Amino acid sequence: MSVEIICKGLAKTYTGGVEAVRPLDLTLVAGQTTALVGPSGCGKSTLLRMIAGLEDASSGTLTIGGAPAADTLARAGLAVAFQDPSLLPWRTVRQNIELALDLARKPRKAADIDQLIHLVGLDGFADTRPGALSGGMRQRAAIARALSTNPDLLLLDEPFGAVDELTRAQLAADLPGIWEARGTTTLLVTHSVTEAVTLSDRIIVLSPRPAAIVADIKVDLSRPRPSNLKALPAFQTHVDATFAALSHGVADTLPKAAQ
Repeated sequence: MSVEIICKGLAKTYTGGVEAVRPLDLTLVAGQTTALVGPSGCGKSTLLRMIAGLEDASSGTLTIGGAPAADTLARAGLAVAFQDPSLLPWRTVRQNIELALDLARKPRKAADIDQLIHLVGLDGFADTRPGALSGGMRQRAAIARALSTNPDLLLLDEPFGAVDELTRAQLAADLPGIWEARGTTTLLVTHSVTEAVTLSDRIIVLSPRPAAIVADIKVDLSRPRPSNLKALPAFQTHVDATFAALSHGVADTLPKAAQ
């Protein structure tokens, strides 16, 4: 099921007065993939964690599918994949995925689990524990675990950061087809502008901390994305527009003498 996420005046200030996210209004369209980009430490992950229910907002409201975010959490309607895979070390890849299904109270379907393991390139490692896997392989297992529950809302915080470039490109090509076919609303935090353009329907550019929305860029590229995507002039146009927005946001926060 596709769900719309509506943030109204959502903000975060930590104890001591450190402002991480300014009050912002943002609607994530149901069924779309939205990318959050911005300078390191700007508040991208904080915003994602508030949507995930892992951080309490200091002010503002958040609804998912027209209901309080807690309702989505209660019915296991969202899944999160972080850069740190956080797999249980005493469980195999398959058992880590099965645990996610058990916690979500969803049935285990061996064929579906096998398909996910194949999709993320872990054939032959289903019964292997995380300690025997490389960092990139552990991350692929974590992505499979997040997708296994067929969530309405998928939150991805730098999910490809620990994988090699070849695997990163393969995952970027393969995974969107899964959440698009299921109508999953997806929010991706990434430092990579090319990754944001490759994966998303929309890019939200944030300023340096405290995060504020600098630009809202529609990525009007066809789906499925063609294999020669990065060679297309339209791809580079979107990349250039995103970099320009990032530069503009940084310049706006500098003292006049430094600009």
